[in-house]
Amino acid sequence: MWHQQELRLAPRSRGFHLITDEVTAAVTELRNVSVGLLHLQLLHTSASLTLNENADPDVRHDLDAFLRERIPGDLPYFRHTLEGPDDMPAHVCASLLGTQLTLAVRDGRLALGTWQGIWLGEHRDHGGVRRLIATLQGE
Repeated sequence: MWHQQELRLAPRSRGFHLITDEVTAAVTELRNVSVGLLHLQLLHTSASLTLNENADPDVRHDLDAFLRERIPGDLPYFRHTLEGPDDMPAHVCASLLGTQLTLAVRDGRLALGTWQGIWLGEHRDHGGVRRLIATLQGE
């Protein structure tokens, strides 16, 4: 079985946001898969997807603080600055973290570890609506 759909994520503030429940609620076909894979592809170059801590929001804060300190918007060698000082750092963060995840599906649910959740990394101050392609394969 193959299923593909596009998800639209509401605009979010800069930082990391737990989106696991939003993804699983939207991809209702998950419940019909006993074994399979869910591939998520973010259709943007200034945001990211990653799998990380789902319980303590301090982890999301700390990773954002870490990246902001190491990839500030005022680096003198950045040439891509027409879209604002947050754009090039956003591209760097997206490249480092990635824009795709492939997750195991078992018995109608994502097979995540106890403390794992899907994060959207919004690396722009005003990133806007973000789109994901969700591709489900399984039986």
